[in-house]
Amino acid sequence: MPDHNQPAVADTLNALLADSFALYLKTKNYHWHVAGPHFRELHLLFDEQAAQILATTDLIAERVRKNGAATLRSIGDIGRRQTIRDDDSGAVAPEAMIKALAADNRTLLGQLKEVKAAAERDGDIATSGLVDGWADETEQRIWFLEATAGY
Repeated sequence: MPDHNQPAVADTLNALLADSFALYLKTKNYHWHVAGPHFRELHLLFDEQAAQILATTDLIAERVRKNGAATLRSIGDIGRRQTIRDDDSGAVAPEAMIKALAADNRTLLGQLKEVKAAAERDGDIATSGLVDGWADETEQRIWFLEATAGY
């Protein structure tokens, strides 16, 4: 294991990881419950986006470990750290789903910028480089959601 001990980087990565899991589950929730005339389009879009978000979680957790820190251990740990709010509503209009996911992805993008800044301050070029790709994916999700909503 690399000889890293960068708690600031690990802390920002753990915050990002908690919100990535929260956003993944919210996106899957909307995937499962979307209805209306654009069902198929949104059902597929939400599923694609959820899969993309989930794919980053292991990479984020591994960066925490490579920085010499412990990562998240449970749903409770995620709940204590997440800033993206859950949506337990029984029915959400598709337009509201799109708006919420776009806003939550913007939150995630802000966290990615925090991780990037912490990594660059600590000379963690590997984390800094990975964040660039994750930020690009997040920007693409925002773009797709906003284009779908027509704004």
